[in-house]
Amino acid sequence: MSTVALQRLIDEQNTIWNRMQELRRGMDDRDLTAEERQNWDEAEARLTVVSSDIERLQRAAQLDTVDRSQVIVAGGGQDGDQRGNDADRQERYSEAFYGFIRRGLDRLTPEQRELLAANFGEVRAQGVGVDSAGGYLVPEGFRNKMTETLVAFGGLMGQVSEIVTGTGNDLPWPTNDDTANIGAILGENTQISEQDLTIGQRKLGAHIYTSKLVRVSLALLQDNQFNLEAWLPTKLGTRIGRAVAAHLCTGTGVGQPEGITVGGTVGKTGAVSATAVITYDDTIDLEHSVNSAYREGGNAKYVFADSMLKLLRKLKDGEGRPIWVPVPTAGFPATINGWSYTVDDGMPAPAPGAKSIAFGDFRQGYVARRVLDVQLQILRERYADYLQVGFHGFARLDGRVDDAAAFRLFQHGAAS
Repeated sequence: MSTVALQRLIDEQNTIWNRMQELRRGMDDRDLTAEERQNWDEAEARLTVVSSDIERLQRAAQLDTVDRSQVIVAGGGQDGDQRGNDADRQERYSEAFYGFIRRGLDRLTPEQRELLAANFGEVRAQGVGVDSAGGYLVPEGFRNKMTETLVAFGGLMGQVSEIVTGTGNDLPWPTNDDTANIGAILGENTQISEQDLTIGQRKLGAHIYTSKLVRVSLALLQDNQFNLEAWLPTKLGTRIGRAVAAHLCTGTGVGQPEGITVGGTVGKTGAVSATAVITYDDTIDLEHSVNSAYREGGNAKYVFADSMLKLLRKLKDGEGRPIWVPVPTAGFPATINGWSYTVDDGMPAPAPGAKSIAFGDFRQGYVARRVLDVQLQILRERYADYLQVGFHGFARLDGRVDDAAAFRLFQHGAAS
């Protein structure tokens, strides 16, 4: 990410913000003139554009921090020398894999065929197809790009606690909520009273997400100017990312992940209204519905869709000051009431009865489980009469609320 470009946008954002505040102060004792109203509207529109550009650059910077140490290097279950740990061998394998995609198996060199054969696997285990139709593990670079796209698409995914496993077996773990129990003063020569701990259990599965089928013409695949290595994983990852983002926010938990708005607890309900409304007092009540132990842990933040951010940017506190404060400088986030926020359009849009805001510590409150291997199936023969090759990707993932006390939801009042 260009630090210079980010700082330039931040400077422009703050300049616009200050100009808008000067115009706002003119509203205190008189109406705005037509010219001032036009200046306000133009400034607000430009502020929205600049703020969006800042968020894009910051998200790009977050991708640079994706932990690649856990990415499994393609290997065929042979000895350690055949697991692709050597960078040169991994590069040659990548070249062979993309050569196979572009030209087919018959036009590879014997060395490239041998590399692919050493990294062969079944679809149900860790492969990417069957036999010459595409049964070869995807290279690390492809897997990284697809995973980064998935993570970037749903802002919530980057905020929760994530467990990465090598298989998709059910993953159980114990639970306990002892917050209602407290200690006691013990009198002299008095027997200690008993208070058992209640242990429960939850489990995570591994729902299979598919990108659906993408058909690419052979002419395009054979064109060396076509950047297949960047285009294909991005398209497949984005499709899966859209589905995952929606389910982490609103999933039912039946045959799909449990979303935070389904497994979470409402901490504040807004006023009954025919339209979606929220007040400054609502945001304060929501924040304090989360126990201070979670608020003060350093990870508490807001999560909402961009349409809710638009409403919050217009809110003022009791002194007439906007509760949204733009990015002050590079490295610092924009805030709502002093709290940072994440925009995830998988969250419900503001509407009567909708749970459109979540606030709290999502690293403690929600857990996502991802089976690391990205799967890709290549269908070279099925669409041969169209001179096309079919691709579809898979990701295995589940998620659910872990500690429901760690965050709370704002729900709009029902329609009047």
